[in-house]
Amino acid sequence: MTVTSPEFVAGLAAGAEAAGITGFVAAAVINHGGRVLLARRNPDDYMGGMWEIPSGTVEPGETILEALYRETAEETGLTIDQVTAYVGHFDYQNSRGGTTRQFNFAVTVEKTEPLVLTEHDAHQWALPTELPEVSDAVRNLLAP
Repeated sequence: MTVTSPEFVAGLAAGAEAAGITGFVAAAVINHGGRVLLARRNPDDYMGGMWEIPSGTVEPGETILEALYRETAEETGLTIDQVTAYVGHFDYQNSRGGTTRQFNFAVTVEKTEPLVLTEHDAHQWALPTELPEVSDAVRNLLAP
């Protein structure tokens, strides 16, 4: 079963729901030349100033993969070419006090430029061994 099959994606959602998790986020690990794309949260946002991989909320009626494509385009202006792997998930407390599960996928993009940020104030291509201020969950996800 491939990571892009409807059965695989439905299984991810079912597992999270069985664990009592209601908030879902889809995230893109975009690697270019051994570096991963990170975006910095605006200072006045929840977890402001933290660096993260491009990600966003799975909206009602949307699959995790649909959200992955949409959010990557909305937050970075980049178009996903291919989803190459599911690289795991982590759970975190969201701004409303609930638990959100972030599903992380390795992807390739059609082009790495131009990068257009809509919800972040900066971006960088970082080596996994030289990450800026990211959450422990993101650091563990990207660790070589």
